[in-house]
Amino acid sequence: MRPHPKPQPFPLDTLTVNRANPEHLSRQLYHGLVAIIRSRALPPGSELPSTRALASELGLGRNTIVAAYDQLVTEGYLANRQGARPVIVDLPEGPRESPREEPPVPLRSPSLRGQQLLSQPYHHGRPGHVAFHPGMPDAGSFPFGVWGRLVARRASHGGETLFGTYDVTGHPALKEAIAGYLYSARGVRCRPEQIVVTTGAQAAFDLLARLLLDPGDTVWMEEPGYYGAKAAFTVAGARVLPIAVDQERGWRLDAPSSSPRLIYVTPACQHPLGITMRMEERLRLLDIAETANSWVIEDDFDGEYRFQGRPVPAIQSMDRSGRVIYVGTFAKLLFPALRIGFMVLPPELAGRIVNALSTTGQFAPLLLQAALADFITEGHMSRHLKRMRRIYAQRRQLFRDIVTERLRDEITLSPAEAGIQVVGYLRDGIDDIKVSQAAAKRAINVSPLSKYFQNTAPTQGLVLGYAACDAAQTRDGVERLAAAIGETLG
Repeated sequence: MRPHPKPQPFPLDTLTVNRANPEHLSRQLYHGLVAIIRSRALPPGSELPSTRALASELGLGRNTIVAAYDQLVTEGYLANRQGARPVIVDLPEGPRESPREEPPVPLRSPSLRGQQLLSQPYHHGRPGHVAFHPGMPDAGSFPFGVWGRLVARRASHGGETLFGTYDVTGHPALKEAIAGYLYSARGVRCRPEQIVVTTGAQAAFDLLARLLLDPGDTVWMEEPGYYGAKAAFTVAGARVLPIAVDQERGWRLDAPSSSPRLIYVTPACQHPLGITMRMEERLRLLDIAETANSWVIEDDFDGEYRFQGRPVPAIQSMDRSGRVIYVGTFAKLLFPALRIGFMVLPPELAGRIVNALSTTGQFAPLLLQAALADFITEGHMSRHLKRMRRIYAQRRQLFRDIVTERLRDEITLSPAEAGIQVVGYLRDGIDDIKVSQAAAKRAINVSPLSKYFQNTAPTQGLVLGYAACDAAQTRDGVERLAAAIGETLG
C-alpha cells in the first residue's frame, strides 16, 4: 500500500489571481492549481487547503474556491473524501519536455493516402476576385429575395423531417424535381430512386472513387482534364491514364492501351476546353466501356450553358447496359456556396448506396434541399436559367471582343461552344503559371492551363471565367491581365 505522504506546506506564493484579468477568477485559480499538481510541487495524496482557508488566504469568495475544486475533481486531478479535504490523485507523469538542446521528436507523418490528399491541387479563388475566376457564375444576378423566402418558409413549416439526418440519399421532393428537370433539359432517363444528392460534384467523385476503384485499377481520363476528379481517383489508389483531347480532333479514344475499370469524361462541355463530344465519339466510348465492362462517369458540370444550338443530350440517355453514372451540380446554375450536387446511379448501385453515404457523411442539409425543390418546381430555376443564358451570351461576346482587341498579340481564345469559361492560349515564351501569379497580385483570378495536364507535355494558356463580370469589370480585368502578362515578359 502506498505510504501517506508527509504533510508539506502548500505553495501559496505560486498561486496568484489577477482581478484585472478578463478570465473568471475561478478559472485563474483552476489553472494555478493544475500547474502545482502537474509539477508535483505537492506529492500525490497531499491534501489541499480547505475551501474556507484558501478563500481567506487569497481574499476570494468561498464559492470561487469551490468551483475550482469541483472542476479539478471532475477532470480527475483531485479525489473527494467524505468529511475531509480533497487530495491530489496519483497521475502518470505523462510526456516530458525535451531539453532545449535536443531537437524535438518529429510527429508521425500522415498515411500514404493522407500524403496523397495533402498534395492534390486546388483552386478556390478569393472573395472579390471574380475576374476571371473559372466557372464562377454571377451571384449578383441570383434572385436571393425569392430564395430567402423559400428557405424561411421551409424552416417555419418543415417539421421534424427537415431537421434530422433522414432521407440520406436526398430529400424526396428534390429528387423528384431533379428527375423531371434532367429528362426535359438533358434527356436523362431515371427514376427519383436513382438520384443521390451530395454536397457538390466533388463529393460525388470522392465517393464514387472509393466505391468503384481498388488500388492499382486503371482510370481513363481526359487530358487536359478536371484535376479535382483526377485527385479523387489518385487518392483512391488508381492509375490514371490520359485520353488526349484537343480543339481540332476532339477525344482520341484509340488510346491508352490498358483496359479501364472506369472512364471519366465531360462530354457536353469539356473541362477546360469547352468543346462538345461528337456522336461518333459518344458511341465509340460506350462501345469501349461495354467491351471492357467498365464504369463511365459523365460529369455534366456546365452543359446547360450552350451558345450554339440546343444543349446536347447526355450520354446517359444512350446507355443501355446501366454503366453510365451521371454527375451534376447546381454550383454553376445557382451559386457555388449552395454545395448541392447529385449523381444518377444505375438501379442496382442506388439500392445500396445509403450504407456508403452513412459512412462518409456526404449528404447535404435537408432544409436547403427542400427549398431547392421548391425553387425548381415553382419555376424559379427555369426563369433564372433563361435570363442567365441571355446575360452570359452578351458577356461572352463582350469578353471575346475586349480580349481580342487588347491582347491579340499575347492570347488566342479558343472557339468554345459551351460553358461559362474559355481557354486563352498564350503565345510561345509566356509561362502561364507566372502570369497567373502576377495576375493574382492584381486581384485577377485565372487558372493556368498547364495545371490541367498531368501525364503529357502541357500547353501554355489560361482558363478564364467571364460570367461573373459586367462590362466595366471585364474592361478593368483585361487591363490588369495585360499588365500581369507585361510583367512576366519583362
